[in-house]
Amino acid sequence: MPEALLTAKWIYIGMEVVIAVASVIGNVMVVWAVKINKSLRDTTFCFIVSLALADIAVGALVIPLAITISIGLKTHFYSCLLVACTVLVLTQSSILALLAIAIDRYLRVKIPTRYKRVVTPRRAGIAVVICWMVAFIVGLTPMLGWNNLRRQQDGLNSSDLIITCTFENVISMDYMVYFNFFGWVLPPLLLMLVIYTEIFYMIHKHLNSKKFTTSHTDPNKYYDKELNLAKSLALVLFLFAISWLPLHIINCITLFCPKCEKPIVLLYIAILLTHGNSAVNPIIYAFRIKKFRTAFQKIFQQYFCCKDTPALEIQPSDRKEMPNPQPQQEMPPQPPQKETLKSDPRQQEPPPPEQQQDPRTEPPQQPKEHPPLLEQNTV
Repeated sequence: MPEALLTAKWIYIGMEVVIAVASVIGNVMVVWAVKINKSLRDTTFCFIVSLALADIAVGALVIPLAITISIGLKTHFYSCLLVACTVLVLTQSSILALLAIAIDRYLRVKIPTRYKRVVTPRRAGIAVVICWMVAFIVGLTPMLGWNNLRRQQDGLNSSDLIITCTFENVISMDYMVYFNFFGWVLPPLLLMLVIYTEIFYMIHKHLNSKKFTTSHTDPNKYYDKELNLAKSLALVLFLFAISWLPLHIINCITLFCPKCEKPIVLLYIAILLTHGNSAVNPIIYAFRIKKFRTAFQKIFQQYFCCKDTPALEIQPSDRKEMPNPQPQQEMPPQPPQKETLKSDPRQQEPPPPEQQQDPRTEPPQQPKEHPPLLEQNTV
């Protein structure tokens, strides 16, 4: 049995290394793609960059610390607690970034004509800062006292507080279940589920409406692109929920059924799912969002294959403004009327009759003057 556990541990460590490398490289390319492609510098992609930064921190910081913890390293209580709180901060920032993305998509579909006035780049930046501030407050709460310090002090004879660093030794399950899961993980996930359901309902309602099928095709293109992007982001949300819910369910079992046995292999799988979610998002962007795919291809060809590639064309986002179908039906008859009214006075301003009379009067004067001159010469 110890040999099987040792094998499982080494497999777990190897997979963690692969996930860490893939997470850092993939999410760095996401940030890089937004930098080189100006058409990706949108409010939605601002939240996607925030999510990518959290995933980079997971691959570069959290996974190495998780590998260290899995070895059974003995550290000070508060050092281990800080490592665990770092994981909680990054997890919460990812959840809040996904919630911000869902709200942004909802506003795009709900108020397409007023979206640019409501969601400005400055407000999007403020929203990102608020998300990170809330994530730090929620994730660092155990550092303020809601932890297992007293339990560890009762079990230790010395005052050095040197413990075997594991998540359960420092983080209280009461905090993880009642405050973190029931307060800051499950409600945002349910709210995002409701938001995306409403988004898909509104998009299908607009696409099936007679106003858009009989009028200009721009609204249909707008909502088609919104539907495709909403599907991609909903897939990101679905994979996030699938990745994190098993570990939270295990925490609930630990709290409500302390005597229940938890296979270590099952715990390793749950941890790998949570970390693997950080490496999945760039793959979804590459396969589902064309702008990311073209930017990734340019980065790979230019910087990894050393090939000269043309600069990315700066194309205005097709989702910035949604043409209003009702004004389109009323506006076409108005401009031609105004143009005709303007064109008529312009044609009448240079009074043609006067100009036509001058050339008509001049030529008859010349022939009248020439005959007498000819008569004088003859005489």
